[in-house]
Amino acid sequence: QVQLVESGGGLVEPGGSLRLSCVVAGLSFSDNAMGWFRQPPGKQLEEVARITSRDSTYYTDSVKGRFTISRDNAKNTVYLQMNSLKPEDTALYYCKVLGFQNWGQGTQVTVSK
Repeated sequence: QVQLVESGGGLVEPGGSLRLSCVVAGLSFSDNAMGWFRQPPGKQLEEVARITSRDSTYYTDSVKGRFTISRDNAKNTVYLQMNSLKPEDTALYYCKVLGFQNWGQGTQVTVSK
């Protein structure tokens, strides 16, 4: 069974940075595309970024130039480096193996003074 464990969230001031990590188990990590999603309070889940098995990346417009997704296949881990954080980035962040239904518990990111 696919298992995902996110970490790295926290409280940060506007303009600050955080790096989220997601460790994946239960499948061949290097063969699969990975995505980061977020759900702001009272809003729908949205895809933030994705990275393919060949390291091609995609970002939603609101985070382009500020967030960077990367992966370390040796560690079965996908990362989301978040810079220049804004209050509107506040959300519960999840990673997901694209094409699978499993979700982790998420990690909370709060951007506030």
